[in-house]
Amino acid sequence: MDNVFVYVTCQDRTEAIAVGKAVVESRLAACANVIDGMESIYWWNDQIQVDKECILIMKTRRDLFVELTAKVKSVHSYEVPCVIALPIELGNQDYLNWLTAQTQTIK
Repeated sequence: MDNVFVYVTCQDRTEAIAVGKAVVESRLAACANVIDGMESIYWWNDQIQVDKECILIMKTRRDLFVELTAKVKSVHSYEVPCVIALPIELGNQDYLNWLTAQTQTIK
């Protein structure tokens, strides 16, 4: 089973927790971690922006990424939220087994 590490930026801690809960409750990720206090510099509407944001990191299966992205977009405040997946190359096998078990489709 291919697993991925999903990186999402949110406007603040409140939004990151709401997005994380929506994704985990839907079993689209096994867990979500919130890291507050990030400063972001980026282009938006032809201007450089500097804003405080919050990082949301989720661990899930690669085959759930499209559905996870749709869920994030449905509850996120940004017009174009950052949702990026990186492969998990190696990990504690017990943890990876737990990740897979927690993201099974609920029937």
